[in-house]
Amino acid sequence: MSGKKTAMSGKKIVWISIVIPVFLIASASFAQAWRGWRGSGGWGAGSAYQRMYDPQTVETVKGTIESVQKFTPMHGMYSGIHLMVKTEKETISVHLGPEWYIERQDMKFSKGDSVQVTGSRLTFDGKPAIIAQEVKKDGGTLVLRNKAGIPEWAGWRMK
Repeated sequence: MSGKKTAMSGKKIVWISIVIPVFLIASASFAQAWRGWRGSGGWGAGSAYQRMYDPQTVETVKGTIESVQKFTPMHGMYSGIHLMVKTEKETISVHLGPEWYIERQDMKFSKGDSVQVTGSRLTFDGKPAIIAQEVKKDGGTLVLRNKAGIPEWAGWRMK
């Protein structure tokens, strides 16, 4: 009987030595994937950055894109996309949204494009900026936030 127990114990050890590593790898992969969904990387509707959007300071500007750049608005956030737009009065940074969202949109931005931007004007890092609500270009409109500033990428949670 002790020989039979030893054979069963050996099978259990082999089985456990296979299952545990597979479980650990799967858990690590799941945790990495899930990390990307928590709070939209600082771009979520209730984040400190999104609370900077003020419906009382919304304005519309027209200009030409001087550059399209990646940026990280606040420590710990995922990168975003902003445009440097030259208007008749100034060159202003226009914050669009998280890189992962903007890059999946049909509307693409390039240096030299004429745009009309509506959004909340603020001072960001000591310079004027606009957190865009919508951007119009070539007859199309990219809606990024509603009038209250709730981002489209967070919309499914807010509806």
